[in-house]
Amino acid sequence: MASDPSAPSSLSDASDYDLVVVGGGPAGSTAATAVALRGHRVLLLERETFPRYQIGESLLPATVHGLCRLLGVADEVARAGFTLKRGGTLRWGRDPEPWQFSFSMTPRLPEPTATAFQVERSRFDEILLRNAERVGVEVREGSSVRRVLADEGERVRGVEYTDPDGNARTAHARFVIDASGNTSRIHGRVGGARVYSDFFRNLAVFGYYAGGRRLPEPNSGNIFCAAFDAGWLWYIPLRDDLTSVGAVISPEHFAAVQHDPRAAWQDMIKACPEVDRLLTDVPVATESPYDQVRVRKDYSYWKKSLWTPGMALVGDAACFVDPVLSSGVHLATYGALLAARAVNSALDGSVPEERGFAEFEARYRREYGVFYEFLIAFYDMERNDRSYFWSAKKVTRVDLDEAAAFAELAGGVASGDAAVVASGGLGAHWSSAAAELDGAVGRLATGEDRVNPLLSARIVAETFRTGNDLRDQALYGGPLDDSAPSTPDDALTVTADGLSWATP
Repeated sequence: MASDPSAPSSLSDASDYDLVVVGGGPAGSTAATAVALRGHRVLLLERETFPRYQIGESLLPATVHGLCRLLGVADEVARAGFTLKRGGTLRWGRDPEPWQFSFSMTPRLPEPTATAFQVERSRFDEILLRNAERVGVEVREGSSVRRVLADEGERVRGVEYTDPDGNARTAHARFVIDASGNTSRIHGRVGGARVYSDFFRNLAVFGYYAGGRRLPEPNSGNIFCAAFDAGWLWYIPLRDDLTSVGAVISPEHFAAVQHDPRAAWQDMIKACPEVDRLLTDVPVATESPYDQVRVRKDYSYWKKSLWTPGMALVGDAACFVDPVLSSGVHLATYGALLAARAVNSALDGSVPEERGFAEFEARYRREYGVFYEFLIAFYDMERNDRSYFWSAKKVTRVDLDEAAAFAELAGGVASGDAAVVASGGLGAHWSSAAAELDGAVGRLATGEDRVNPLLSARIVAETFRTGNDLRDQALYGGPLDDSAPSTPDDALTVTADGLSWATP
């Protein structure tokens, strides 16, 4: 029988490392840094050499003012010169004119933390990775993980990888965290299949322009999302001379995209007047790596299992959901922080491994679930009934199998009411949420409310509650408001530094 790695005596075992992290993106750097900050031995293996290109450029305040501060890198990110993002501007829903929201409209968000950034991921990700090195993480780039190592009891004990010279090597560890992205070669080791969303079964085609017009101040740095017949477009101002533009469309367009991605991308832009006007007479980018047009398909999914003894999945290796709410980096880094808390607690013997990782999984599933639920309601708001794409994106068109899969994922936690799932009432529940969100956005657009009407919508409050708590943790050592625990009967709390679980 394998020894219990959460027992203090196991600290004397012969493992090379306490933790091996596979992948050096934001999720991997977060997990590695959070464990190294507790003085543990951490190895991070990254198959590429940084800086490297990545999509997912629009951040949320929780990442900038919460996660980055916990990791000790907030000041460096602030000095990097990234475009300041005060909120979002959208042409979406029943109002034919664009409307906007501001992070500063949230009372719990004081002005200095009421912003985020639009980032070139090659630069942002390298800041996080080099910070990991500074706090003691051993980083090996150009090192591709081939397989997971396990003992006779099937506990994960390390990885086998190929170094930059092509040599096969092994690294033994108490724990392994897979943060190697949606193309992970080892996520199957934790068991459980990937569940792909049929409702969000979309295709993204994206590229860059060498500039572009900006929204009026003070919202020039906002992400702009605009719905059109075939789907929706994002428009992200990265620099004065660089704009990220992507179309999210249905899979029936794949043949055209596959035949000529650049032509299909530009056709989608021309089909959306609100975005096309911003790019009139603006040339496409020619600097590498922004000179390419890229495609990603079927990118909304979650894993049925997120951990097994000795190993956990975080970031896109674990889950991903439609990017309209800019949730990608937040979900990835938050999941990584949760996993790091479980590792730290097991290593110091304060919380048994099974309990710590159960808390990791419960909170991670809940966070994915609330964003998924919000996005269903948000898609339902768009009233383009003539469009095949939008007529399929209604609450009433959510497939019963997908609703059942979501119920299994969330277990009633996302809605805060297990009875909703148990009674098969998800359809009515989502319809009510969509109507509430639609009404709140309608009042926001008119500007008649003295208080931001979005704050009164349950689904909005639930979606951003964890981000608020994360900022409070970084700034004040814990949430300022009481929040419902993820596991009410056996909830763990968080240590003041945010890096470990603690028993109540």
